[in-house]
Amino acid sequence: MDSAQLQHANAFLKLVERTAFVGVWMIDLVNEKLVWSDQLAALHGAEPGFSPSLEKAFSFYAPEWREKVEALVQACATEGVAFDEEMQIVTLQGRRAWVRTLGHPVRDDSGRIVRVEGALQEIAPHGYPRGTLLRHTVSMGGAMGSGEAFVTVDREGQFNYINEEAERLLGRSADELLGKKFWSSFQKTVRFRLEERFHAAVARNEGIEFEELDARVSTWLEVRGFPFGGGFAAHFRDVTARHKSEEQLRLLESSIARLNDIVIITEAGPFSAPGPRIVFVNEAFERRTGYTRDEVLGRTPRLLQGPDTQRSELDHIRAALEQWEPVRVDLINYKKSGEPFWVDLDVSPVWDSSRKLTHWVAVGRDISERKSAEEKIQYLAFYDPLTKLPNRQLLLDRLHVALSDQERPREGALMFIDLDNFKILNDTLGHQKGDMLLQQVAERLRSCVAKGDTVARLGGDEFVILIENSSAKPLEPAAAARIVSDRILSTLGEPYVLPGYLHHSTCSIGVTLFGKAPCSVSELLKQADLAMYQAKSAGRNAVCFFDPEMQALVTANAALAADLRQAWRENQFLIDYQPQVGPDGRMTGVEALLRWDHPERGRVGPDHFIPTAEETSLIIPIGRWVLESACAQLAQWAKRPERRHLSIAVNVSVRQFRHPDFVDEVMHAIAHAGIEPQKLKLELTESLLADGIEVTVAKMGSLKEMGVTLSLDDFGMGYSSLSYLKRLPLDQLKIDREFVKEVLTDANDAAIARTIIGLAQSLGLGVIAEGVETEEQRAFLAAQGCPAYQGYLFCKPLPIAELEKFMAAMER
Repeated sequence: MDSAQLQHANAFLKLVERTAFVGVWMIDLVNEKLVWSDQLAALHGAEPGFSPSLEKAFSFYAPEWREKVEALVQACATEGVAFDEEMQIVTLQGRRAWVRTLGHPVRDDSGRIVRVEGALQEIAPHGYPRGTLLRHTVSMGGAMGSGEAFVTVDREGQFNYINEEAERLLGRSADELLGKKFWSSFQKTVRFRLEERFHAAVARNEGIEFEELDARVSTWLEVRGFPFGGGFAAHFRDVTARHKSEEQLRLLESSIARLNDIVIITEAGPFSAPGPRIVFVNEAFERRTGYTRDEVLGRTPRLLQGPDTQRSELDHIRAALEQWEPVRVDLINYKKSGEPFWVDLDVSPVWDSSRKLTHWVAVGRDISERKSAEEKIQYLAFYDPLTKLPNRQLLLDRLHVALSDQERPREGALMFIDLDNFKILNDTLGHQKGDMLLQQVAERLRSCVAKGDTVARLGGDEFVILIENSSAKPLEPAAAARIVSDRILSTLGEPYVLPGYLHHSTCSIGVTLFGKAPCSVSELLKQADLAMYQAKSAGRNAVCFFDPEMQALVTANAALAADLRQAWRENQFLIDYQPQVGPDGRMTGVEALLRWDHPERGRVGPDHFIPTAEETSLIIPIGRWVLESACAQLAQWAKRPERRHLSIAVNVSVRQFRHPDFVDEVMHAIAHAGIEPQKLKLELTESLLADGIEVTVAKMGSLKEMGVTLSLDDFGMGYSSLSYLKRLPLDQLKIDREFVKEVLTDANDAAIARTIIGLAQSLGLGVIAEGVETEEQRAFLAAQGCPAYQGYLFCKPLPIAELEKFMAAMER
């Protein structure tokens, strides 16, 4: 390699090292020797020339990586398996650095692996902060210094003159070398070759020139000799740096060719079209883009750009490079096939020794998989995976934007949509068909709205539509919402084709308008939700617009709920008892009636607070307390013979009955009080039969097995059917006061009363009428066969103390 070639090699090596930031290494498997570049030494915090043993080199890897890198090198050396891994090293200063370690085998002509070559590159993957990258360059100068080494040898090759520079290069004094053969300083494997060449040159009286490694001082020497005074005179020059540079250049060229990252080097031309031209690409470029080296050399990197390549990022690159500054971007590039792919692109300028810009180097890592994962995560964060609709978070974001634009206040409508009786489909046909229905609903909802409107799924069977007014929509929000609502009711009411099943479904829609007055996102959602529940209360398959009266009712209910919680904490509830009598007018028992002794409003009847107690689940602890109180009262009466026959009827709410611990709570109350179970009568409402009949029958059966008396309250109000009734383990039917009230004046009520009494007799059940206020009513019911009564004709509900007085008077 002449000086011009060396200068070119130096320039290329610096170019590659400056831009790729690579340190190289080689393991000579034949001589069992490790060679490091100065860049690699600098990466590990060592001075140039530092060349550790293989064991020491492995020790630089962080403990958690050491075993793996040893296995990778071993597999490469024995099986020819190349590797490219990201791991951590620990420098001599104790700093941890993330690096890419790559290596590949080198074989001789027979195919035997003789070397493992590789490179290290400091990186910053997965959000790690970039470290101080390796920026040292290799010292590749080998020019002769001012003092030249000079020796003379006789015809036998023995030194007879050595100057001071020669002593320094050879590492021994003249006294040690004079009289010794010059080839004795070199490796044993080359001594005979040098001796043979020397004697041949003497015989022919020719000059001699060679380069060999002085093994004792690990120095490459260039020797030029010529006949002189019957022997030879020779000039020595240290060319170790040049040999090292050439070796490193070969390693670098081989490593760059095998990098998985794309490397593109362009000339430093102007950025105006067509732009700097490509002068080098590596193998990774060909593999990843589909272009061959011959197809791209002389062209510009513009050939990788396409319709989705970000103009903003290209402008960012141009602005940075016009200032001769490095730049890093994530860019969409295109393969020769037209397929897009993402690259993490580093572009750096390269200068020569005179600070003249010579090249641009771009190193790009394919991050398509990472970008795909990021897009998936982004999608999952804002879209419902089942229906592909925007989810709650994206809806809230869009609502916030719509409500917070102070400069251009937006008007629109928010629609809350809930499928009617969706739970029945899930329970009977399974969640898979339920999911299919939700997907079809989502498609139908999309078809009902205009472009720019948002259809979102909040979860379950709840959907929300955001309609925003714009110049493209001439209708007012209220009119637009009405049209869209009617369209939705019609579209969602069409049959749904599910596998093996034709399903019919309807929905309830609540609508609220915004834009006229300030309103928060949460308030708007509450208003639409409230209007939707109003639509359900109106019979389902309907639309209801929010009005302030709804809000007032909600506010009142919220205040009532707060008062109920305080009442429970402060023991403001009490129980009144209303007697139940037989055909002879004697008391057979009482009904326990819950009252609220409000500190300001006085006695509050159950009709005013039981629905709210149900909604807030306070009915569970309150109902448990009533049950335990009734059992305790039965225990007291059991001690007195004249009252031992009395029973107590306790009303059980739907939510209380459906609580999973209800049967156990009844059993515990009976056992704790030590009463006869049949003296406890549980009055169940017909609404229990509206849903979950199998569970209802099973629980009633458990209570019946315990001996508890079961009565069906408010019979005839709309849920009962003979098919259900004959399956229930009942003891008694209770005629509702609404039928008793007009039994003498309304033929229908009289007919219903007669039917209930007859039905009870045919099923072998007892029957009792409540709300009996006149003797005429009692007489009519008695004539029809009703043997038991409850009402003001006999006694109003009384506190326990007054009831005791009433019973004492009757007993006298």
